Amino acid sequence: MPLASFEPIDALWIALSVFFVLVGVGLAYLLVRLGGTVGRLSSFLQGLEREVLPVINQAGGTMERVNAQLDKVDLVTDSAVDVADSVDTAVRAVTLALTRPVQKISGLAEGIAHGLASLRVRKSPRTAYQAGREAASRREQEIADELRREGSDRER
Repeated sequence: MPLASFEPIDALWIALSVFFVLVGVGLAYLLVRLGGTVGRLSSFLQGLEREVLPVINQAGGTMERVNAQLDKVDLVTDSAVDVADSVDTAVRAVTLALTRPVQKISGLAEGIAHGLASLRVRKSPRTAYQAGREAASRREQEIADELRREGSDRER
């Protein structure tokens, strides 16, 4: 009579038990596969670590050497800038020292030339003197303007 006591709920319990066994077997299979994948991933990461860390260390050393060379280049460029500033200062000093006497001599020559020309034409020493002074002043101003223009063109 065991069949007589079999009810539909018992069939459901058997089906549920089979389902849970199949799910358990499926989960066990998936976990075994996942464990294998995690093992392979772990092995890959260890190999990557063994190969990449020396490269990173070498790159760090290379960067230190590059920085040392850049420091040397920085010193050289600083020295070059200092030399250029010194040369510029020296050239400006020489230019200033020579400019004023040249301006005065050129103005004097121009003044003498105009003064003598005025003396020949007008026969008046006072007019000749005044014409010479004006010509000398004009010439000195022309030279000053020319030097100023030349200096501003060089700075551009």
